[in-house]
Amino acid sequence: MTPRSTASAPRELGPRRLKLLWLIAGIAVALVYALSARATEFNLWIVLRDGDMFLQLIREMVPSTKERWLHLLTHYLPRLKQPFLQTAQIAMLGTAGGAVLSVPLVLLASRNVTPHPAVYVIAKALMNLIRTIPDLLYAAIFVAAVGVGPLSGVLALTVFSTAVLAKLASESVEAVDPGPLEAIRAAGGTSLQVLRHGVAPQVAPLFWSHCLYVFEVNIRASTVLGLVGAGGIGQQLQLMLSLFQYENAFVIILVTFLLVVAIDFVAGRIRERLV
Repeated sequence: MTPRSTASAPRELGPRRLKLLWLIAGIAVALVYALSARATEFNLWIVLRDGDMFLQLIREMVPSTKERWLHLLTHYLPRLKQPFLQTAQIAMLGTAGGAVLSVPLVLLASRNVTPHPAVYVIAKALMNLIRTIPDLLYAAIFVAAVGVGPLSGVLALTVFSTAVLAKLASESVEAVDPGPLEAIRAAGGTSLQVLRHGVAPQVAPLFWSHCLYVFEVNIRASTVLGLVGAGGIGQQLQLMLSLFQYENAFVIILVTFLLVVAIDFVAGRIRERLV
């Protein structure tokens, strides 16, 4: 006879107990949402009751006649060329600055190439601290420090891009194949040679892909940074909304949407070739 197992098999939950657990979980989730709605003064009835105001705002934003469309496209749209160009330039410079500054942070915050565990901990903490602060707050800080204008937007996106790229690239470095690194070290290679011949070839395509992704994010962000005075098309959008020129604001929003879609498409095709 085979000896009886002393370990008791895990008991399966019966249908009633399972339903009871699902009911308790559902009540808990509903309670959390109810408390959150109360704390944030969310009221769906007010939203539905005032829905006509949203519709009225949309009607005021969208040009109602062909003549208005023609006037906006021929007279107002050409004036947006410089603000949109400045928005793209802010995103480009912020991404480029972040790419350059992120490289040393990546080497210090990657467990498999960092010079010392203590350096790794400090670099990781610094990277997380920088990434915790949103780009809009960085823009407000730099506007207060260096004044209103595109320079504040470039500095804000540079700092924010540095943290995001360092996070993504450090994870890529830690995931590289350790074989080539160990082979170079075994052959007497220096740390610089390990980075140049072992890490860089594996990480470079992913790093450039991450740069393109951050550039896409920065294009969207740079349109918002202008709302706090950091240059770009956002300042023009804020001006039009403050002057109640909703049709002009609609043209800015529409062109911004088309610009973001086009950049997303092009960057996505490039990333597919890189990775």
